[in-house]
Amino acid sequence: MLHSIAHLASPLAITSTGLGSNLGGDIWVLFLYAGPMVKGVILLLLALSVICWGIALFKFLVLRSALHESESFLDMFWNNRSLSRTYTDAKSLEHSPLAEIFRSGYLELQQMQQTDGTTSTHRRTSDPSPDSPLGLYGLGAIKRALDQASTAELTRLEKNLGFLATTGSIAPFIGLFGTVWGIMNSFRNIGMQGSANLATVAPGIAEALIATAFGLLAAIPAVVLYNYFLGRIKMMAAEMDNFSAELLNIIERYLESRKKTG
Repeated sequence: MLHSIAHLASPLAITSTGLGSNLGGDIWVLFLYAGPMVKGVILLLLALSVICWGIALFKFLVLRSALHESESFLDMFWNNRSLSRTYTDAKSLEHSPLAEIFRSGYLELQQMQQTDGTTSTHRRTSDPSPDSPLGLYGLGAIKRALDQASTAELTRLEKNLGFLATTGSIAPFIGLFGTVWGIMNSFRNIGMQGSANLATVAPGIAEALIATAFGLLAAIPAVVLYNYFLGRIKMMAAEMDNFSAELLNIIERYLESRKKTG
């Protein structure tokens, strides 16, 4: 009789008893019988997980497009003997980091040539002077343009990756917070009911541990996806560095030949 009165006076005890009779069900039964705080933690983790998968899908499409267009650009670059022809053909490749680096370097070269053509009218000889825009300073300006373009492309490719890393780091702790909160409620129920048998303890512990499970479900894919995309971006960063160095060598040889024939 006293046990029945305590049972009716405690809503939390009702929750634990109802949960205990449904422990054979699926995981959503645990969620339905969880407390408000644990439910809030689980919903937050679900929201983080959905956002991470959305970012992953978007990043996958971006990297695939960048990789395919970069391969097309390299074929175009090595098959064309004219930089101006390559610049014209590469205008359609808007998602290729290599094409963007090339455009930045080519536009800087064009600007240097225009400046050199303007200043050469004020010189009595056609021999390049040390102050020629197409000399050492011009080559340094082109290198800076290539570096700036590489940095901008890396920033674009790495956009939103930080969210994946953050979710992978904090999701287990958020789930652990929900677990600790649920266990505190479970022990409070034990104290209110005055018994500590398995039928009383197990439902509350199961309710609490579901938060940790959802935390791991959100964190593990986020970490795996973050490492996967970071590896792909590092590979593309190496390709950008190699292409920038090769393009700078080509421009330097062009400037040297122009200096000899000028």
